[in-house]
Amino acid sequence: MPAIGYVTKNEDGSFKGQLKTLSIRADIDIVANTSRSGDTQPHYRVLSDGVEIGAGWMRRSESSGRDYVSLSLAAPEFGPRRLYANLGQATGGPEDRFAVIWNPAD
Repeated sequence: MPAIGYVTKNEDGSFKGQLKTLSIRADIDIVANTSRSGDTQPHYRVLSDGVEIGAGWMRRSESSGRDYVSLSLAAPEFGPRRLYANLGQATGGPEDRFAVIWNPAD
């Protein structure tokens, strides 16, 4: 699956980077949801210029047993559908660099 951006993991567990598609270039912050009170609420909030554009949930891969973040993004620029992506370790880079990997719903 193609990477639609890259983020760097900060010491506090948040992520900062860019979302990039053919028509969108946006700085994003993925920050802990400090008001999370239940299992259905997201672990992370995704922000661009202070505007919430999505959320992220911690998941565990059945095949590798590794934890990852599953993202759901929505904004008028994406059209009427949500954009789904996962954060995965970027190959060939530092350990704190993650790719935002597009996960098409269809």
